[in-house]
Amino acid sequence: MKKGKLVYEGKAKKVFETDDPDLFIQEFKDDATAFDATKRGTIRDKGVVNNAISKILFELLMSKGVETHFVKQLDERQMLIKKVEIIPLEVTIRNIVAGGMAKLLGIEEGLKLDEPVLEYHYKNDALHDPLINEYHVRAMKMAKEEELDFIKKRSFEINNILKAFFDRKNLDLVDFKLEFGRHRDKILLADEISPDTCRFWDKETRKKLDKDRFRRDLGDVRDAYQEVLRRITA
Repeated sequence: MKKGKLVYEGKAKKVFETDDPDLFIQEFKDDATAFDATKRGTIRDKGVVNNAISKILFELLMSKGVETHFVKQLDERQMLIKKVEIIPLEVTIRNIVAGGMAKLLGIEEGLKLDEPVLEYHYKNDALHDPLINEYHVRAMKMAKEEELDFIKKRSFEINNILKAFFDRKNLDLVDFKLEFGRHRDKILLADEISPDTCRFWDKETRKKLDKDRFRRDLGDVRDAYQEVLRRITA
């Protein structure tokens, strides 16, 4: 598969055209950002680890009937993906209070929720990805009613699958962000699933094994990412 023109570069990934108009190549970078990219750095081999973790988790979800943009891993930093039209909506599922929810509502971080909380954020860096609700989604015509219903249902299904998987790896899936895109007549899970987009805590020690180690200057960021990969491949 021949890599073509760069069509998108974000904070953590690049996307390239291929000689097949229906397929793209997604390349994972080592760049790390936080707080709307006001904090920047590099985590050595982060792209390699996130590519490997995303591949494993996409394949897990696909084995459970969740359709994704993932086709196959090409090398340690690149995966072949289906071309999708990204819906400008970030879906966050929270199982334990942390991060934005703790700050927004003044709730103590670490509180286990009786049921998962779903949040929508408008995917717009200039506006700092503001928290929105279903009425905003409909008003801005981001997604049709049936698409939004599907995304909501699918997000909870993904949470159930991933929570059970990580529980077996002695990890709490605290919260995570999902993105979806349109491919032909289907809505596919897109983007990535990694310590960049999820919060993982060790179930016993509560040690953070995700991007919060970079955000909060906790140190051992590379080791934390590697630890997640070690556990899910064990």
